[in-house]
Amino acid sequence: MSALEQMYQQVIMDHARQAHGRGLVEIELPLVGESHQVNTTCGDEIRLRVGLDGDRIGAVSWEGQGCSISQASVSVLSELVEGESLEEADRTMDAFRDLMQAKGEPLDDDREDLLGDATAFVGVGKYPARIKCAMLGWMAFKDAVIQARKDQP
Repeated sequence: MSALEQMYQQVIMDHARQAHGRGLVEIELPLVGESHQVNTTCGDEIRLRVGLDGDRIGAVSWEGQGCSISQASVSVLSELVEGESLEEADRTMDAFRDLMQAKGEPLDDDREDLLGDATAFVGVGKYPARIKCAMLGWMAFKDAVIQARKDQP
């Protein structure tokens, strides 16, 4: 294993152990959405809640169980998108989806900078069954935003 792969593995393990946003909490913002997603292949499960403050992601909290990839991925997501505009969060999600579809190849520097710790998941793209694990929290986030925006005037 290369030094870079070891570093990526450590980032994933750190996020899995000390997950950002873990602990489903009540969000005191006008627009709140929640989504429950299950990876039927392996049983990983995430319930994610998002609060919107206008066009910004005001808060993200979640609870779940599953492999270190699914848990670390939703932790990284929470850290990345909190405080972003909806447009910025969409770009971040698109970049992560591209990373998963890159089959282990790195992205361009701009998208890697945008993804921060999420670039640690580059190797996951080599294993199609694990892509679902990594994408679980991201799909929950996307759905929760849709749910929150339903209540938007």
